[in-house]
Amino acid sequence: MKQLTLNRSIHFKVPTGILGAAVTPDGGTLAAACMDGVYLADFEAQSAERIGTHASYASSAAFLTSQNAVVSAGYDGAIQWFDLETREQRRQVGLHKFWSWDMSVSPDEQMIASVTGQYLAGGYKYEPQAETEPSVRIIAADSGEVLHSLEHVPSVQAVAFSSTGEYVAAGNLMGEVRVWNTRTGELAARWTTPDFTSWGIIKSHCYLGGIFALRFTPDDRQLLLAGMGPMRDPMAGNGRQLWQKWAWQQDEPAKVDETHEGESGEGLMETLAIHPGGEFFAMGGRLRGGDWNVALFNLTTGERRAILKTGYRVTEALFTSDGTRMILVGTQGQPRKPEDGVFPDFGRIEVYELG
Repeated sequence: MKQLTLNRSIHFKVPTGILGAAVTPDGGTLAAACMDGVYLADFEAQSAERIGTHASYASSAAFLTSQNAVVSAGYDGAIQWFDLETREQRRQVGLHKFWSWDMSVSPDEQMIASVTGQYLAGGYKYEPQAETEPSVRIIAADSGEVLHSLEHVPSVQAVAFSSTGEYVAAGNLMGEVRVWNTRTGELAARWTTPDFTSWGIIKSHCYLGGIFALRFTPDDRQLLLAGMGPMRDPMAGNGRQLWQKWAWQQDEPAKVDETHEGESGEGLMETLAIHPGGEFFAMGGRLRGGDWNVALFNLTTGERRAILKTGYRVTEALFTSDGTRMILVGTQGQPRKPEDGVFPDFGRIEVYELG
């Protein structure tokens, strides 16, 4: 199979690490959720402007083109709306008592889903304590009104809508995935994969890992999951770079495929993106060992098509709507001391041309 090529055409920095991002339909502007706030970045000018802040890190960002707005979520548990013209905040809704780990906007821009939860030991086996607030919330994108409050087991770290917006899926620390009907709030599917979760035999006697990203395939029949394979010492971060694909609409959800043998290194995978053409997907994250931390895979066969070693932690991979470019964002360490009185920029933005 012919390999894909990735040629970097744009690279610039923002002051702090980027934890989540989105791109406009025309591919010209990036919304970046950063440790020090929400930025709009212009690819042509290779510059960025901060338009707002959260009380803690901003963790996710998305465009609401129908409202000419950017919506963001943060570790303060709040969702904020910013006007793209005035750069002013329109609305803020306190959605969670704990962090918003991840946020997703439905394809029709009518709904926003956010997930939360703190892992606390619920017993002597360190199983997670039951949630103290709804782990998944769906709100109306135009008002912030809560439409559904849904139960899960904390911490819930990833959320995604189906291509039609009919379903929303969320994955947690323990590898449990739940899928709900967004119209009724009824549970449509539920299963657990043990392959993303580690029990610390060495140093850390607790659970670590889980599902850090998920995406519905274009036909909505399957779900892609991403994270890291289990380790004896979770603090080492040397689990297998792992994706899995599940057929979730069956009576018993079944694993269809996963990272092929010999095609992975070590490191936590934090992001998934499916190419608009539906032929392949990107997975990216951290590199602990091996020769890549971003790779492209054939969506049908699972074969690896291209690899990148970026030199920094990738927190979000995106494709432009025309499918010609892949955008990567993330963070390259965190400076411990200023240089000439100023901390160096450590948020990274890159654009790659696909060939």
